[in-house]
Amino acid sequence: MAKNPSSSPADRPGDQPRRGLALGCGGTLGLAWTVSALAAVETALDFDARDADVLQGTSAGAELVTLLGAGIGTAEILAALHGDDAVDPVLAAHLAVPVGRFPRLPSLRPGNPRLAVRRRLSGLTRAAGLAPIGRGDAQWLGELADTLHPGPEWLGHRHARMIAVDLETGMRTVFGAVGPVVGGEVAVTSPVAPLAPAATAGQALRASWAIPGWFPPVQIAGRRYIDGGAASTASVDLLAGLDLDEVIVLAPMASARSVTARGVGRIERRLLRRPMSAGLHREVAFLRSTGVQVARIDLTADDLAVMGPNLMDGRRRAATLEQAATTVGPNVLAALDEAGIAAPGAQLLAPPPPEEPAEPGEAPADDAEPAAETEDGAAVPESDGTAAQTADGDDAGDDGEHRAAS
Repeated sequence: MAKNPSSSPADRPGDQPRRGLALGCGGTLGLAWTVSALAAVETALDFDARDADVLQGTSAGAELVTLLGAGIGTAEILAALHGDDAVDPVLAAHLAVPVGRFPRLPSLRPGNPRLAVRRRLSGLTRAAGLAPIGRGDAQWLGELADTLHPGPEWLGHRHARMIAVDLETGMRTVFGAVGPVVGGEVAVTSPVAPLAPAATAGQALRASWAIPGWFPPVQIAGRRYIDGGAASTASVDLLAGLDLDEVIVLAPMASARSVTARGVGRIERRLLRRPMSAGLHREVAFLRSTGVQVARIDLTADDLAVMGPNLMDGRRRAATLEQAATTVGPNVLAALDEAGIAAPGAQLLAPPPPEEPAEPGEAPADDAEPAAETEDGAAVPESDGTAAQTADGDDAGDDGEHRAAS
């Protein structure tokens, strides 16, 4: 059920930490995994993601920020991903749109080849400048944002932000930022513009999702913008200087440990996952150096084996959700523990204790034999394990052996 998004997260008990969420890029399957992981984070922290002090999203993460900023909760988004009809009709219609596994044949014209020679930019951004201009239709994203957030007003959550990349300069742009972005002088993976032009939620979401070679750049105030993941998977370093105590990072395009792959998966690991993981590692280290507790939650090798190398393959969404249900809980708890962040709801995510094996010679409770009876129908009292006897000392029953029920 939707609720009014928080416009002033500071209205909280004084002992509650100021918390930010950084939701990274990841395509169709990355979105599904992120929602599953975010549900586990909410359980562990006993917290509602809509009440975060800062919501920051990149690409698919910006799509989730758009939903959270409209007051739609994680549980409802997860239910919609599972095909539940009893959800917001706008949400259900949006998630039913077939995005496609592969892009339309792009233009032969590159986006901006001059980015390839700018050393200040990350390797991802330089490569994005060489990518051909995509011809995909991102209207389904614009319709979502414009329906949930009509008019020129920004998202209902005052500190909701979406990251895109200026295709002319290669600089990251933070749409929705309140005031100048102070990370400009200390940006770790790629430079950032201090100010973003005014944009509607629909424009910002389409820009943040404009995957090079898949969708065309989005024109905003006379400039062209592409997917924020072309510079950084989650732009965690840009959360510095916001007076946050904790930051939870959900980054489906990054892995804390090296993940092996075969075939096409090796290309995805080498060209995307490896540099994105390295960049995120530097960004997290930087943010921690400023005194912020950062919990980084990534995909596991088992998750990737189920999802495959193409995170736009919507046919694997159900399998991704099923797999995430078994892995995100332990991963979230481990990340929070490593970051030193208290998890009051940890017991709700902990796996059930294993069943104790039965004692040797002891029958399981479900297979217990019925109580024995004497010839007159009276039940024979349970004994200490020796054969029950009648008053005259003879063994009772047909064969004289009766076990006490376990």
